[in-house]
Amino acid sequence: MLDETIITQAIIESYLNELIKNLKVDVIIAGAGPSGLVASKYLAEANLKTVIFERKLSIGGGMLGGGMMFNNIVVQDDAKRIMDEFNIKTQKYKENYYIADAIESVAKLTSKAIDAGVKIFNLISVEDVKIDSDFRVNGAVINWTSVEMAKLHVDPMTFESRCLVDTTGHDASVVNVVLKKIPNAKLNTPSGKIEGELSMNAEIGEKILLETTKEIYPGLYVAGMAANACSGGQRMGPIFGGMLLSGEKVAKIIIDKMK
Repeated sequence: MLDETIITQAIIESYLNELIKNLKVDVIIAGAGPSGLVASKYLAEANLKTVIFERKLSIGGGMLGGGMMFNNIVVQDDAKRIMDEFNIKTQKYKENYYIADAIESVAKLTSKAIDAGVKIFNLISVEDVKIDSDFRVNGAVINWTSVEMAKLHVDPMTFESRCLVDTTGHDASVVNVVLKKIPNAKLNTPSGKIEGELSMNAEIGEKILLETTKEIYPGLYVAGMAANACSGGQRMGPIFGGMLLSGEKVAKIIIDKMK
């Protein structure tokens, strides 16, 4: 016989325990898209305690939708090795072009991240950052996404980390918070501000993404489309090799800095 009270207690107690275990970590990632998932796996494998906060119900960001809801994606030669590492099946279409199932890709990116020790919390938004006395980012201020959507006046809570990674996509929402709330904040961009995403050019956008993936402000890193949006790179559409490579690169930057 099943007891509904025990079911409820099990969910509440186990979830709260997970929150408490992750109050202080090495790396917080805002956004569980492809770059965030890839980065998290490599960070966790380097024994850096890593947590992802995803504002949506679903994981995977824009990868789930493929191209215009045709849920296949394309990756290029440079990124195929990452697909192989995550055991994602690919099929060669033409020279330098491989296709993959978008749902399988997201599922396996997520599974491998979790297997590496990453904790993913969905339905939670990073609405602000925590800073130290030198205005360096050292944590995330979080709230339920439903609170944000309903515009309720509910105070958030704070999780501490050694650094924070913005992989929120086109909006670069965490970087925008830094510019809005930290006095005289200057980004690691030509203007010191967000340059803005440029129109579609997959060739340029994919190449420049590895240059725009970096520490954008002390303690705050950007990867994926958030990186190109901050530094004025082109959008790329449903080719995801750059996203995977960007996640790998930001993880390497952080690991090299922290080890």
